[in-house]
Amino acid sequence: MTNRLAIILGFLVVALFVTDWAFFDGTLPVFLGAKIADLIEYIAFWR
Repeated sequence: MTNRLAIILGFLVVALFVTDWAFFDGTLPVFLGAKIADLIEYIAFWR
């Protein structure tokens, strides 16, 4: 990964969280945390 690509992806992630905070009361981290927990549980089941 080049530095340019890393900076662009980092900016997009920050922009996503700022947009969520500004328009949707910052619920994205909670939603993503719940979905990641579900994914980990699903993967652990198949192990």
